Amino acid sequence: MFKLSHGEKLLELSQPIVMGIVNVTPDSFSDGGSFNLFERACQHVDHIIDQGARIIDIGGESTRPGATEVTVEQELERVIPIIKYIASKHDVWISIDTSKPEVMKQAVAAGANLINDVRALQLPGALAMAASLNVPVCLMHMQGQPQTMQNSPEYKDVFKDVFEFFEQRISACEDAGITRSQIILDPGFGFGKTLAHNYQLLAGLAAFHQFDLPILIGLSRKRMIGDLLQRNTAERLAGSLAGALIAAQHGAHIIRVHDVPETVDVLKVMAETCSYARHVANQD
Repeated sequence: MFKLSHGEKLLELSQPIVMGIVNVTPDSFSDGGSFNLFERACQHVDHIIDQGARIIDIGGESTRPGATEVTVEQELERVIPIIKYIASKHDVWISIDTSKPEVMKQAVAAGANLINDVRALQLPGALAMAASLNVPVCLMHMQGQPQTMQNSPEYKDVFKDVFEFFEQRISACEDAGITRSQIILDPGFGFGKTLAHNYQLLAGLAAFHQFDLPILIGLSRKRMIGDLLQRNTAERLAGSLAGALIAAQHGAHIIRVHDVPETVDVLKVMAETCSYARHVANQD
């Protein structure tokens, strides 16, 4: 069983848990900036925690294809107030979705417990900063950068490339002083992958267990759902839930989603079924 820690705060991952997304940006690819106003973001956080989110992932910069970069100051203005609010009101894990060292530093000081970096701590100073903060880190695979990542991504072998990337980044983290027990892996669905690449990775997700590290999956409302089903963003709930269930069945530990209560329900049904399946197997 995996267990994350930040100071005296522990997060057990014996069962798949839900990470709720809160994008405090005006141009998020999915929620359309619905929660970029502080009061509305606070209400949304209260709501999804009540609905079962165990981690709240706060993002202040959109990483959708073609997204405009924001300054450190802009990102801090967006994320720090909501992190402080959550830390003061709720006993829940807080994740900061950022690649910038200064944002990592101030977010953890404000109450964040986990760094979720789509660039896998590759920006200058990010690795050293994360190591100094002594919090768990999520390393995501991405081919290219958000502005260009979906411009005809190509791989000779998508699994080989992602595995080699993780091997390199895990080694870099350990060399910097980040203990292996504090590392989470995210294959990066939709980040420099075609539709086929995404579904190959989902189908073969269990192969990532060779790293013996927790796996985070984020495919909620993404183009891999919309393009397959020919659904716009608002119509991707069923596809997102199917993806979440498949990921959990293949051993994902953290499911990052927009639709918290529905995903929590899916995971509860899966857990109950698995419990009875084990009971029947033990009787045999």
